[in-house]
Amino acid sequence: MVAPKKQKKAIESINSRLALVMKSGKVSLGLSTTLKSLRQGKAKLVIIANNCPPLCKSEIEYYAMLAKAGVHHYTGNNIDLGTACGKYFHVSVLSITDPGDSDITR
Repeated sequence: MVAPKKQKKAIESINSRLALVMKSGKVSLGLSTTLKSLRQGKAKLVIIANNCPPLCKSEIEYYAMLAKAGVHHYTGNNIDLGTACGKYFHVSVLSITDPGDSDITR
């Protein structure tokens, strides 16, 4: 198990990097646009909320494996992921096509 303080720091790290990507990079929010960017081979990283339906999660992971894109399982739910993106709606899946100034894809 990860210590609670260390886990909180990791979440803050992901959130700050995600905020930087939202400002300076290109992001597709939602399942359909994420699948479209994976099929085109443009996605570099896919972030999935922990309460994403299992069928959607497995479909995204399969497409990401074929497209050789990274997959990150976000520890919060879709409300937390939407808030981390700076949006006022739920986001269960997002794909990063251009990371911009952030180093989130490393």
